[in-house]
Amino acid sequence: MLVECTIRNFAVIEYVQVRFHRGFHVITGETGAGKSMIIDALGLAAGGRASADFVRHGADKAEIECVFDLPADHPVYDFLRQSEIAADPDEYLIIRREVSASGKSAARINGQAVTLSLLREIGDWLIHIHGQHEHQALFYPEHQLRLLDLYGGAELAEALEAFRKSYRGYMETVRLCEEWENNQKQNIQMLDLYRFQIEEIASAALRPGEEAELEDERRKLAHAEKLMLQAGEAYECLNGQRGALGAIGTAMQRLEEAARHDPSLSPLAEQIAGAYYTLEDAAFQLRDYREDIEINPERLDAVEKRLDLIANLRRKYGETVTDILDYLERIRRQVEQTENYEETVEKLRRQAEEQREETAKRAERLTLLRKRAAERLAGKVTEELKELHMEKTEFEIAVRPRGAWSDIGADEVEFLISPNPGEPLRPLHKIASGGEISRMMLALKTVLAEAESIPVLVFDEVDTGVSGRAAQAIAEKMARLAAGCQVFSITHLPQVACMADHHYLIEKHVAEGRTATVVTPLEGGGRIRELARMLGGVEVTETTERHAAEMLDMAALKKSGWHHLQS
Repeated sequence: MLVECTIRNFAVIEYVQVRFHRGFHVITGETGAGKSMIIDALGLAAGGRASADFVRHGADKAEIECVFDLPADHPVYDFLRQSEIAADPDEYLIIRREVSASGKSAARINGQAVTLSLLREIGDWLIHIHGQHEHQALFYPEHQLRLLDLYGGAELAEALEAFRKSYRGYMETVRLCEEWENNQKQNIQMLDLYRFQIEEIASAALRPGEEAELEDERRKLAHAEKLMLQAGEAYECLNGQRGALGAIGTAMQRLEEAARHDPSLSPLAEQIAGAYYTLEDAAFQLRDYREDIEINPERLDAVEKRLDLIANLRRKYGETVTDILDYLERIRRQVEQTENYEETVEKLRRQAEEQREETAKRAERLTLLRKRAAERLAGKVTEELKELHMEKTEFEIAVRPRGAWSDIGADEVEFLISPNPGEPLRPLHKIASGGEISRMMLALKTVLAEAESIPVLVFDEVDTGVSGRAAQAIAEKMARLAAGCQVFSITHLPQVACMADHHYLIEKHVAEGRTATVVTPLEGGGRIRELARMLGGVEVTETTERHAAEMLDMAALKKSGWHHLQS
């Protein structure tokens, strides 16, 4: 859930820090008080588009920080790990967004900088905001299909992924087949060139690592005389007539004799003896190295020619010997396939046909699962609509063939509704009113809340256009929805406000010539007065206050009845 939200220099908000709780929250206030600013701030924290207009006049930047407390098994943690973002489920998840006066923005999660696209993906796991305009997405078939697939659960998701894998493989084979058919003439023209290249590379008999070995051998052959002279001089310094070994050997003997009289010299004698034998071994190695040096101009010439050959092949076919050999294998396959064109294309055609049949089977299964899910989802939504005083509404989800496969399957989905008895089922956007769309969205959100695993749902005046019993039904539905997730609602309806577990008042205050928005948690008398204002307008009377108190008592009684049934 969202534990805390801190907002600085955001539009008319100078500084606000609000703590939230579990359950159903309502945010109320006069028109223009800045209620939408709270929603805009949450939207920015969830990855919404930034603008310099959000920055309070005279400030350098706007800042929004949201603190979330999530269960350890919430799927966002898997996504965070995959994105290499440090997040401990035992600690709060903190999202911070800044917008500068120039319009540039920065985002951090637990102090780690993230891109806007990544923040948006993470925000989709945490907050869903539904406003008066957002529910228009319900009109789009693509969105309707996404909702249906979401409701279908793991089985449908697995079927969709299996279809996509099969479909993409089929399309790739079709592409290859068409490419072969279209490029056959060019491939035949390239045969002679490929055969020449194969002969040129194969005759060189290259092997990986050869070039480095030749470079090392060339250096030794090119400096053989100098190496022989230097190794010989080094040997003479160690083991010549006046070499170091003679002097060190004498020192070793003298100390060994002295140690017979003074045992404390024994360790020093051993050190010198160790140095003597180490140098003696080095001298023998130098002697062997000098004797093995070969002055061989013919071999140097052969090495130079071999390196020139490899360099020439590298210029043509690859940066390294390994690259050249890889290229050789590729053109060998290309020649083989071109020489066996008919067989190659026929093989691709057979493969494409097999993949087409497999894809068709997976598409049929996907369609079957979608139709089953559509029937269940339509039934659930219909039940929810009855509770929202749309009991005579018929709702169906049509799953029809779209005529061609795509990455989402072979189906198109359309939500159909008949609000009144005797009317035919028609697409949602052609018949539903604003109030009906609000209730339809709330019904869907209630059914899908568990499947989506979204901890925070925000409804921005989605109750616009409804009143009376419908408004009460929407209020009760949001209050019930809050049993499984944290629900926020900006509302002008007292029927909705009285059902909340927590009530926040948004007001504008003017101090020293500047306007600032203030957020105040309401309890007791403060909540009664705000409900009375919502009931009676500007004039708050004893009657409206009494009515407001009765509404709160009735709401509390109703919610206690729910809790009793749940327990």
